[in-house]
Amino acid sequence: MKELVDRIIKDGTTRAGTDIVKVDNFLNHQVDPFLMRDIALEFKKIFAEEKITKILTIEASGIAIASFAAMEFGVPFVFAKKHNARNLDDDVYSAEVYSFTKMTSYVIRVAKNYLSADDRVLIVDDFLANGKALEGLLSIVKEAGAEVAGCGVVIEKAYQKGGDRIRSLGYRVEPLAKIKEITEEGQIVFD
Repeated sequence: MKELVDRIIKDGTTRAGTDIVKVDNFLNHQVDPFLMRDIALEFKKIFAEEKITKILTIEASGIAIASFAAMEFGVPFVFAKKHNARNLDDDVYSAEVYSFTKMTSYVIRVAKNYLSADDRVLIVDDFLANGKALEGLLSIVKEAGAEVAGCGVVIEKAYQKGGDRIRSLGYRVEPLAKIKEITEEGQIVFD
């Protein structure tokens, strides 16, 4: 998606000495709603034939993406919660996920009454790097007996191989921008 790549080049930054790509000024902290709408439209175009019944993401950065995508597909979205809360049903699907950004593991949860075997699910998220968040969401969809229609990610860091691993399991993964590498000077190189 040219508009997204151009925006990453213009406003994205990297953090010296890490593989962190910072796009928090338009994607996952402050959100540009016009870009988010265009991202959702692109996912709608890519997955138009998939008969999606539900969008699934993980809190917190995926929520804005899922919200806009759900509007375009005309279906509800569900987000996996990272923390147990008193208002969360006890009857949940769950999976353990390791966050390389936060360097910690946590259990994600989705109440069972929000996903069923009748659902055809599109998973969306902001980043795909090592693939652990997607693996957790895929596990929840499988536990629900639902069908995965595909995984739409805004930015894939292809050099971290999570996308390759998910694809090797037979899942369709569609990134809107694919980063091949970050140079020693911090320049983002796209695939």
